[in-house]
Amino acid sequence: MKRILLFVPITLFAGLAAYMFFGLTRIDTTVLPSVMINKPVPTFNLPAVNNEIPPLASADLKGQVSLINVFGSWCIACQYEHDFLMNLQASGIIPVYGIDWRDTPEQGAAWLARYGNPYDAVGVDEIGQTVIDFGVTGAPETFIIDKQGRIRWRHVGPLNQEVWDKELWPLITELREEPGAGGQVGNADF
Repeated sequence: MKRILLFVPITLFAGLAAYMFFGLTRIDTTVLPSVMINKPVPTFNLPAVNNEIPPLASADLKGQVSLINVFGSWCIACQYEHDFLMNLQASGIIPVYGIDWRDTPEQGAAWLARYGNPYDAVGVDEIGQTVIDFGVTGAPETFIIDKQGRIRWRHVGPLNQEVWDKELWPLITELREEPGAGGQVGNADF
């Protein structure tokens, strides 16, 4: 009887290990679900990084399909996506807004002066309350907001042409075609 009791923990451990191995291989770890999808944008009114760039408030995100990008001067991956955002903003395809997370206005302004400003407006979220309200887990993160001011899409990590072609542009086109969504479909190339 004592011999059988010795094998119980080993059997339980082997069963748990097998369950975790097969169970975890079926999870898509590239997708982080958001409870904010199809919910209204949290109400916020963030100060500007400087007098040259308009501040950002939740009211700015209503009336048209728009993109909001969470970045920070401390974020290495934000530098990786920055050229893409510069090209996107220059194309005029969609309004691009930024939330500068965990920076002082001076740090955010210096970073934008160094790399260029791809945003129509930028709000500084020094303490991080707004990004918490959005459910942000790290920078960069990007959201698509519909005309009614609802969060319709979330992407964790740097934006690039592949994400644009496969996810972002098809959704923007779909949202613009919804009744009352407004905006032209336009051309996806930039």
